[in-house]
Amino acid sequence: MSFANLSRIGLDKPLRLLLVHAGDAESITWAGLVQPLRLCARALGPDALQLDVRTPEQVAAQGGNWHIALLVADETQAPLRAELCRAVIERCRSAPFWGGVGAAVLWLADAGVMDGVRIALPWALYADAEAKAERAILTPHLFDIDGPHITCCGGAASIDFSLTLIETIFGADVQALVKEALCVDKVRGKEERQRVALQARFGVLQPKLSEAVTLMEANIEEPLSTDDIASLVGLSRRQLERLFKQYLGSLPSRYYLELRLQRSRQLLLDTHYSIVQVGLMCGFSSGSHFSTAFGTLFGNTPREERQRKLMPLCD
Repeated sequence: MSFANLSRIGLDKPLRLLLVHAGDAESITWAGLVQPLRLCARALGPDALQLDVRTPEQVAAQGGNWHIALLVADETQAPLRAELCRAVIERCRSAPFWGGVGAAVLWLADAGVMDGVRIALPWALYADAEAKAERAILTPHLFDIDGPHITCCGGAASIDFSLTLIETIFGADVQALVKEALCVDKVRGKEERQRVALQARFGVLQPKLSEAVTLMEANIEEPLSTDDIASLVGLSRRQLERLFKQYLGSLPSRYYLELRLQRSRQLLLDTHYSIVQVGLMCGFSSGSHFSTAFGTLFGNTPREERQRKLMPLCD
């Protein structure tokens, strides 16, 4: 499943979207999510988008009929009372697509409704999720969708998540209007990872995984084989693949490739190295292989990505 599945509900107008506000009204997790959606609702009108913002108490007291329902809380927010949390979750689960943003992702996992589901949990809460790691599949992504389940790590990623929802459901033109109003140039995709040290995310839970990715990050120009990495961290290839699949939702080879491509994207935007040089610096001996792999992950060519640095952020 992917965010493309959400495009189906855009055909059923108006779209009814519930945001359950369980955190700080001034947090970036909440503001980053709700402000793009409010601008979208204002631009399209109630015949296209009906944004329903409620407190947990209001949702528990009275249900509704929504296409998407999200429980939202910043990562420092204390959990809801168990009884209230269960009532809110049941209301949200009545929607075809539902989930959480920020700390609410952990609350959903704690309630047992994310068993076997890939979730984008804020990295700062990974230690709190250690006991749940065997049930929910923790991914390092900014946001994710698995079947009807939608999760976002919150923080600044809420803006990217909200804008992605808008584009998926209402199209690129509507997203462009909202981006212009917010002076946002780039929208990060779900494939991008939370930008914190891997040791902070996984060191406590899985030191072998942290060590493996550290090796990858240190060997971008001349990539190691999966067998070499497994041997260096003291695991079998199968054990290493199992760790990557559970905690990163990817095979080691795929994760390594995306890591190199993320580095190449940064070099294209932040340096003046030629495209050929960037490819070589990121372990691609063939320009065509580099261009194909880059396009598959990011949806544009290295040359098109290089042009982005010439574009103004906002007038």
